[in-house]
Amino acid sequence: MSPADIEFWHWWVIGVVFVVAEVFAPGFILLWLGVAAGVVGVALLLVPSLDWRGQLLIFAVISVVSVLAWRAYQRRNPPDSDHPKLNRRGEQLIGRRFTLDEPIVNGSGMARIDDTRWKVEGDDLPAGSTVRVVGVEGTVLKVEPA
Repeated sequence: MSPADIEFWHWWVIGVVFVVAEVFAPGFILLWLGVAAGVVGVALLLVPSLDWRGQLLIFAVISVVSVLAWRAYQRRNPPDSDHPKLNRRGEQLIGRRFTLDEPIVNGSGMARIDDTRWKVEGDDLPAGSTVRVVGVEGTVLKVEPA
């Protein structure tokens, strides 16, 4: 089969394959590729003389535009979540109080928080001092005396 033999329904099958693949690899990228393939199928149904280069151009443009539009929409309208800091554990600790395992010397120390030892930064304090987490930078907690 040559590129000239592609018919509208071929694009629809490709679109369905992309949409089904989206179920197994979620992220909405494949969904928009499937939509683009479906649109190319409709375009080819309406304009049967559309050559393969035009089909690929339409597919590429619609794919890129739809993916970029979706990402822009997601940035402007982030999904509501009952756990917005689920995978940002350091941010979950802001405002909590802890006891230092080791003293903070030269601005750096350690604290045991739940089941994990965290590096902390703040004013020099002796071990056993109670501190409050006021910020996080990567995996380092910023603390101040409580």
